[in-house]
Amino acid sequence: MKELPWPAILGALLAVGRRWRALSEKERSHLLRLVRESGVRPDRLSAKQRRELRRLLIKLDIRGMTADLARLTRATGKRRRWRTS
Repeated sequence: MKELPWPAILGALLAVGRRWRALSEKERSHLLRLVRESGVRPDRLSAKQRRELRRLLIKLDIRGMTADLARLTRATGKRRRWRTS
């Protein structure tokens, strides 16, 4: 069994948690409700709900979170290399 990369896992949890806490409790519950209602498919929401979802995701800073997580994977030095043969 492979060893888990605990420093990377902890860093990822901290990055996600920091952004999650940037939302108020009301915003977090509203975001979760929208995601549940949509079944993770924004096209199932009304235009108004999609605008609200977009606003909350912008505030959550998904792009910044993705950049943080990418830096973590580079920092661990264990990138997956795909074989071409």
